[in-house]
Amino acid sequence: MPENSVREHLKNSDRKTVTTYVILHTLVVISLIRQLLAGDFYNAFLCIVSLLLFMIPRLVETKLKIELPDLLECTIYIFIFAAEILGEINNFYQIIPFWDTILHTLNGFLCAAIGFSLVDLLNRNSRRVNLSPLYLALVSFCFSMTVGVCWEFFEFSMDNVTGTDMQKDTLVQNINSVYLNETGANRTVKIRKIDNTEIHTADGQTYEIKDGYLDIGLIDTMDDLFVNLIGALTFNVIGYIYVRKRDFSKKNIAMRFVPHKMDETQSEAQEELKALADELEEDEEKRKEDR
Repeated sequence: MPENSVREHLKNSDRKTVTTYVILHTLVVISLIRQLLAGDFYNAFLCIVSLLLFMIPRLVETKLKIELPDLLECTIYIFIFAAEILGEINNFYQIIPFWDTILHTLNGFLCAAIGFSLVDLLNRNSRRVNLSPLYLALVSFCFSMTVGVCWEFFEFSMDNVTGTDMQKDTLVQNINSVYLNETGANRTVKIRKIDNTEIHTADGQTYEIKDGYLDIGLIDTMDDLFVNLIGALTFNVIGYIYVRKRDFSKKNIAMRFVPHKMDETQSEAQEELKALADELEEDEEKRKEDR
């Protein structure tokens, strides 16, 4: 992206947004230099990907003429930094137990906001389309869940093709399995209070798993989708109320997360200024009458 476009975008952004961008961008560059000096080219690649992802808000505004609210833009920057730099490179996924859960919940919320805005922009700028608030919320929810499912497909594919472990393992003490039924009948064998598991490979290696049985990804995937659902539902409640009332004030939390067309945002600002001017004019007339 041209440097002058970046500068122009920053000039038009809120001070908090600019500060967030500069700080996180600088930290990513520092991390990139560290990884290159350490010879870790995979982590260096993740830093480069993060820098590229940081450009998405500017591309959306310059190419698509869609204005992202400052809070949404800041949240996107923080999410990218938390997922790639803190989560992957600094191993927060292992150090902090609920780090992955927090990010997937936030992802569900953000994707719902984006999906909601895509349909709402069509709904508000077309004379032939007039969708109900409930329908907007339903489409937004489905969009968020689809993104969540596609991400889990990506994790599964990466684990099987490249040998990574994006779908983290989970220790469980209880399992129910038809496969372990020696009679071959379709009846569940319930195994409880698993204390220890051993894995023996064909080349003679042995791995001991203490305190339970190792679930390789299923529970992690279902947990991710469940918290994604919570995030999506949370935003859709907010979005539904926003569409019903059409409250364009800055106090409305939905307005801080729903993107708008630039000309639409300008017209809304003009309407607010006009309303304020009318109020001032009415107050002035009342004062004259009182005199």
